[in-house]
Amino acid sequence: NFSVLGTMAGVMSSLFVSLNSIFTKMVLPVVDDNHWKLTFYNNVNASLLFIPLMLYFEGDVLIGSTEQLTSTAFWMAMFVAGFFGFSIGIVTVLQIKATSPLTHNISGTAKAALQSLMAFYIWGNQPTVMGVLGIFTVLGGSLLYTFVKMNENAQAAQAPPPQMEHRQQEMASKV
Repeated sequence: NFSVLGTMAGVMSSLFVSLNSIFTKMVLPVVDDNHWKLTFYNNVNASLLFIPLMLYFEGDVLIGSTEQLTSTAFWMAMFVAGFFGFSIGIVTVLQIKATSPLTHNISGTAKAALQSLMAFYIWGNQPTVMGVLGIFTVLGGSLLYTFVKMNENAQAAQAPPPQMEHRQQEMASKV
């Protein structure tokens, strides 16, 4: 079922995920390439931004849910979700730091496509021709990107560093 609103939400989501990866790579040098420091700043900023928004948009729900907000089960679930969210944030920053924002986004897209494929089996979702075609297009593109990057890295590893090449030419001209 095609929806313009759903499509726009998906496009905006992809845009902001991409921008987050790009800004993460740009900001890392500002925090001395320290992923712990960047994650700390991200979490403090998120808390400062989201708490007022939650109170404004969901204040009435929060007031009506004081019994659930004081339950041990709620806080245990919040702790587990927070732990995994924090862990994902650290891994994201490390992946962007070690590779590039583009590589991070491609691996995230491939992971989502693989999860969609698994949903057919695990949850019994009905596959459509377009859905399966889209999943295999994403996985195929991710695979091609991986091969291209592997070839680029192999060629870069085989080529001598520019300074060594210059020194070899100097040595050859002196002989």
